[in-house]
Amino acid sequence: MEAFRIKGGNKLQGTVHISGAKNAAVAIIPASILIDGTCRIENLPNIQDVNYILEILQKMGSVVNRIDDNTIEINNTGINTYKATDEIVQRMRASYYLVGALLGRFKRAEVCLPGGCNFGERPIDLHVKGFQMMGAEVNVSDTFEAHAQRLIGTSIYLDQVSVGATMNIMIGAVLAEGVTTIENAAKEPHIVDVANFLNSMGADIKGAGTDTIKIRGVSGLHGGTYSLIPDQIEVGTFMMAAVITGGDVTVENVIPKHMEAIVAKLIEMGAQVIENDESIRVIGPEYIKHTNVKTMPYPGFPTDLQPLIVSLLTVGVGTSIVNENVWENRFQYVDELRKMGANIIVTGRTAVIQGVPGLDGSKVRATDLRAGAAMVISSLAAKGETIVYDIKYIDRGYEFFEDKLKSLGADIQRVNI
Repeated sequence: MEAFRIKGGNKLQGTVHISGAKNAAVAIIPASILIDGTCRIENLPNIQDVNYILEILQKMGSVVNRIDDNTIEINNTGINTYKATDEIVQRMRASYYLVGALLGRFKRAEVCLPGGCNFGERPIDLHVKGFQMMGAEVNVSDTFEAHAQRLIGTSIYLDQVSVGATMNIMIGAVLAEGVTTIENAAKEPHIVDVANFLNSMGADIKGAGTDTIKIRGVSGLHGGTYSLIPDQIEVGTFMMAAVITGGDVTVENVIPKHMEAIVAKLIEMGAQVIENDESIRVIGPEYIKHTNVKTMPYPGFPTDLQPLIVSLLTVGVGTSIVNENVWENRFQYVDELRKMGANIIVTGRTAVIQGVPGLDGSKVRATDLRAGAAMVISSLAAKGETIVYDIKYIDRGYEFFEDKLKSLGADIQRVNI
């Protein structure tokens, strides 16, 4: 089993380059099933989840040519099956985007129910509702099965904001007849990126990034070249790593507009944040001030950065309250922080954090992708040595994580335990 061995106490200093957005990549690659021809995808993060989804498509008949670590050319004309039932499909949550893509192309889809990080129920009822309203018959058991004689555009109101349902319905509607309108749509940057990708290949999608998205069906998509946006969550991770270590880090390849909610909180906590056109410099404070945080859909504070800001607040001065408004069970990692000396009480979706003077090295594990990153940045600030187990979760979403941290002065090693 691989683990990270981390010796804390070093202030992070220097410049780090951010990779392409994971959450855009794992939807854009399935969406490429709709394209007739070859598309080139650039700024693609070299992470496990991307490798999983590429492997799924290759087993279905896709031809993938890896140009370099972050660029591929993919041609899906050889895919002649609407089934994605291989065991690997169950390893990642984003495999459900295969339903929208296969249903759009073949008018049939049969996809194993997905897995991924387990921090709460992630119902697919809104996905089902959307496809049914477009004319599909849907059955969900061990697999997500859908089929339709024709997909017909309609108006779909999402009962709650859902990133997954917004993107899946949007992908499925690209080749449908007529106009599909998604109301109460999610607004995350990676939804805009997926829409821009599809539009660059011939789709007609308007309103991505607002709460109303309109997709006018087209007869087909053509090949082309597209470069992914930078990863908002990776940006936030390195910003918080700078703050918790009292460091001075410039994060490059950034869209500052995407970071507004995070920047506001870090400034409130005492950090100095300097924004440029495509970079953000973060200088950690002498001490971290307490604050209150509520996770919300974009443009609110992202749930994916909740475990990391909790890590910061464990060594803050005073009492902080964090409310998790997206997932009902995203505080599973708190027991791991307690092993390091954190004082956190969780009641339902609320965590009350009483700051302590410092954390102590321990043996902890990553309970999911972002909680794993939180264990790492906590370890960077802890006294002594920490071993972080189950880093397979971290590899799902961070490219060359330990190498980037080493370049900033962190004492972190990947070891076999």
